[in-house]
Order: sequence, then structure tokens, then C-alpha cells
Amino acid sequence: MDSNKLVKITVDALEEIKAFDIKVLDVAKLASMFDYIIIASASSSRQTKALANNVQEKVKKAGGNVFSLEGEQTGEWLLVDLGGVIVHIMQPEAREYYNLEALWTG
Repeated sequence: MDSNKLVKITVDALEEIKAFDIKVLDVAKLASMFDYIIIASASSSRQTKALANNVQEKVKKAGGNVFSLEGEQTGEWLLVDLGGVIVHIMQPEAREYYNLEALWTG
């Protein structure tokens, strides 16, 4: 599936479950394994899990692949690997601490 279409499906799935502060980073020139990183915040571990599940469901329904899901045990930070798109769903404290936006945008 085209990465741009995957981004649209993913952002829609995140918005549907009320993720906030959604950022889409185009990292195609910085990384060879994926084109986009999507970072979204959730207010609880329950919401991070619901968001990750919704993303997986919507992507699969559209014919895309979900390669892996990491972080389900704690729910503070979940990573969904969609191939050309990597999705980070984080609680605000973890997002602030790791500051992935600064890491990928300089």
C-alpha cells in the first residue's frame, strides 16, 4: 500500500479514538526503512491500546499490513509498524521525555 494512503488511514483511525497532538513526520530522506513517522498522544494506557487496535483494524481492512506491535504490556508507549509508516502512540509524559519530534527533525 502507498505510504501516503497509509498515513491518511492511520491519522483517521487515531482521530476516531480521540488521539491528540498528532504529528506526521516525513523522514524518507533520513531513513531507508520507512517514509513517515506518526506520533500521537493518548491520555491513558487504555486509550493507547484502543488507538493501536483501531489503527491495526483500519489498516488491515484497507488491505494494508501490520508487521508488529510493541509496548502492549505497559501501554505508556506503543509502536505500530506498518512498513512504510511507523506509528508511536504515547502518553504525554513519555512523549515529552523521549521527544521524538526533536530527534527526527533536528
